[in-house]
Amino acid sequence: MAKPGKLQTFLEYAAAKSVLTGLGMLPGPAAIAVGKSMGRLFYLVAGDLRRTAAINLRLAFPEKTEKERKQLIRVCFDTLGRQLGLFSQFATRSPEALRDMIEPSGFENLDAVIEKYGQRIILWTAHLGAWELTSFGFSLLGHRFTFLVRRLDNPRIEEMVDDVRTRFGNKTLNKLAAARSMLKILRSGESPLGLLFDLNTLDDEAIFVDFFGVPAATSFIVSKLAVRTQAPLIPVLSPWNEKTKKFQLIVKPAVMPEITGDEEADVRCLTMRLTRVIEDEIRQYPGQWLWVHKRWKTRPPGEPSIY
Repeated sequence: MAKPGKLQTFLEYAAAKSVLTGLGMLPGPAAIAVGKSMGRLFYLVAGDLRRTAAINLRLAFPEKTEKERKQLIRVCFDTLGRQLGLFSQFATRSPEALRDMIEPSGFENLDAVIEKYGQRIILWTAHLGAWELTSFGFSLLGHRFTFLVRRLDNPRIEEMVDDVRTRFGNKTLNKLAAARSMLKILRSGESPLGLLFDLNTLDDEAIFVDFFGVPAATSFIVSKLAVRTQAPLIPVLSPWNEKTKKFQLIVKPAVMPEITGDEEADVRCLTMRLTRVIEDEIRQYPGQWLWVHKRWKTRPPGEPSIY
């Protein structure tokens, strides 16, 4: 993708800065509520994304009615808007104010793994709820780690976002040039490593495993890292709690890689297990996953395009 010109770079940055600054001036609950409203407005104009979400939901939940699936699409856009509102608070709010916006749970699972393995662990998550919180929230609570990101094409927006993500001591790695760095971090125990796991992947980086019963091109990198370093994998999630009006920050029990000596088989088995964990969590919060993403875009050889 071509890099934007100077004028386009500035205009995109100015627009993003204005939105985040404006929302950031509001109290946390108000910013989240306004962000949700912005998500609903975006729903009205994002026809292509709604169509993608509709296809995805027909594949994932064929038993649901059309009306039920349309409601899940609306919830998806609400979720994206809420995350924007929450992210706007990260740069300037005090640690105390930020902690009041979230509900941490399950951190005893993290403590148990750290006691046994030190920092040689993988924290992994999905695009469910406020996934930016799964990294930022850990550093806010004193658990700093290094996590993989795709650098944004606009360098000024990337710098602004990275400053927020690393405010409390986290570090980011560019996913396009991070293979050796990830292995070094895990083998040295320098810090926990954070990874996202649930998006469509290109042929040369993927294996096909079932996701909601449909073969999906899925990155094998997380599983290969875990198998080669025997690092435990800790699922972390951040769904919205409608009752308390807060985002949860949930640490689930660790998934341990099974080592048989057949690396290819071990990686496939672990990738399937991790995918099932994600699918189970999405079923608990069915509207809060990133349904606007073309998860099944890459197809096995000979299969027609889904989209």
